[in-house]
Amino acid sequence: MIGLLLSLIVGGILGALAQSLMKKDVPGGIFGNIVIGFIGSWLGGSLLGSFGPTFSGFAIIPAIIGAALVVFIYDLIF
Repeated sequence: MIGLLLSLIVGGILGALAQSLMKKDVPGGIFGNIVIGFIGSWLGGSLLGSFGPTFSGFAIIPAIIGAALVVFIYDLIF
């Protein structure tokens, strides 16, 4: 239960960080940030592998890059 809570918190932080880096806003508030963080973590891990520091199952550097890419793609579509 604690692991799930930590994953949600880290996903939300990653999503919020990606939005602030890209200077774009994605709707959904906290839930949007969590979704962006999880999708970005998966995308970054798939494209770049897992390097750098990890926390709660997230490789932080690829997750931030992947989440920023998700925000960029979202901005292009909408």
